[in-house]
Amino acid sequence: MPSFFNHLIRSIAERGRVLLSPRLRAVVARRDRVAKLTELCHALLAERGEPSSAVLAMEALAVYSALDDAGRAEFFDILDSEFSPRSEAVMQAIDAYRATPGSKTLSVLAQAVEAPRQELFRRINMAPGGMAALVEMRGLVLKQLTQRPQLRSVEADLAHLLRSWFNRGFITLQRIDWRTPAHILEKLIRYEAVHAINGWDDLRRRLAEDRRCFAFFHPALIDEPLIFVEVALVRGLTAAVQPLLDPASAIGDPDRADSAIFYSISDCQAGLHGISFGNFLIKQVAAELQGELSKLKTFATLSPVPGFRGWLEANTPRIAALEGGRDVAAWVEKTKGQTSRRSAVPGEDLRELLQQLCAHYLTRARRNDGRPLDAVARFHLRNGARLARINWGADNSAHGLAQSAGIMLNYLYEIDDLERNHEAYVNEGKITASRRIESLARAMRWPDEHTAGQLELADAGSPAS
Repeated sequence: MPSFFNHLIRSIAERGRVLLSPRLRAVVARRDRVAKLTELCHALLAERGEPSSAVLAMEALAVYSALDDAGRAEFFDILDSEFSPRSEAVMQAIDAYRATPGSKTLSVLAQAVEAPRQELFRRINMAPGGMAALVEMRGLVLKQLTQRPQLRSVEADLAHLLRSWFNRGFITLQRIDWRTPAHILEKLIRYEAVHAINGWDDLRRRLAEDRRCFAFFHPALIDEPLIFVEVALVRGLTAAVQPLLDPASAIGDPDRADSAIFYSISDCQAGLHGISFGNFLIKQVAAELQGELSKLKTFATLSPVPGFRGWLEANTPRIAALEGGRDVAAWVEKTKGQTSRRSAVPGEDLRELLQQLCAHYLTRARRNDGRPLDAVARFHLRNGARLARINWGADNSAHGLAQSAGIMLNYLYEIDDLERNHEAYVNEGKITASRRIESLARAMRWPDEHTAGQLELADAGSPAS
């Protein structure tokens, strides 16, 4: 369907070229790429004819694609300065609504506050490859926000549209196996964000009989996966990741498995960071697995705690004030920035307090909006999972030590409780956790409770788990 649609748009555009006015033909012929793109965008917003609009959208997309980094940065500034709402029109619409509240003046106000670039993005999206370009554009803008906060409104408008276009109704689930086209398998290797895939032999093991891999796709990005989910079919709740990642490990019998362990969930598109595809994605994968293997009773993750080590470093003075905390604080300072596995592995004498700190981080450390500080926790809790178990020394790779101090978590997906847990989390901010984790969190008296958030990081980790 997308290829037919793209062919149709190109056909319309080719016919539309002969209908362009002399002024628009001059715009298309310009050589200064940023100036040309700006004029094309203004012309695209002003155009009403569909064939001419198709031509302009395709031309704008082609010029944008040819820009270098500096050119794109300049264009993003133009999107902010020339395609934002006009303050005079907004103020007039506000005054009109205040004077005569009603549906008509409210409609005028709504039109006045919507940035023209939103309609521009909608029209660019009609060109073949338009959605992919807009996703990439948002990814680039997100990278620049720290140094260029003036682009926040541009990012917000892109995010607003992408949330509409990437809602759950459009997303499809596909199983990935060794028969999947090579270009998709190559992207699985490239996009793996949790546990790097070291070549084709490693990938082959991850697609063996006791493994499952699924990908979510959008019909407008047929060759670009949105999320990869990797699953191990095992007996019991897995507490360490290295055995699952060992390419030489023996292949188990999936028909004897009673547990599905989601050990890697990777976001593939940087431009869709923070765009929710709807809740219960894991539930859909679980339903697929249960339909194939009826003996599966347990569905759980083996997830990193990507912000934990950074949170420890940010809160070292407070940790040192805890009973027994000086040893943990000393270890944090001593191993800061180290990647050597031998020197960075925490000793058994630190185990209990580090687990207590991790429980506190997961259940008590919050952002300004009241949500958990850890991004992986936010993802799974929003999907209805229960925080079930903290696993000590579960990932003592250099990466695992650098982000999680070697700790990994089991989030448990109990199918009958997902909706209830989800509602409690989104409506009340309630974190559903096991008694053991709650006990660990309560066992530690965090100093200066009234200022507990001041030293905590504003955000931690990534949505990958």
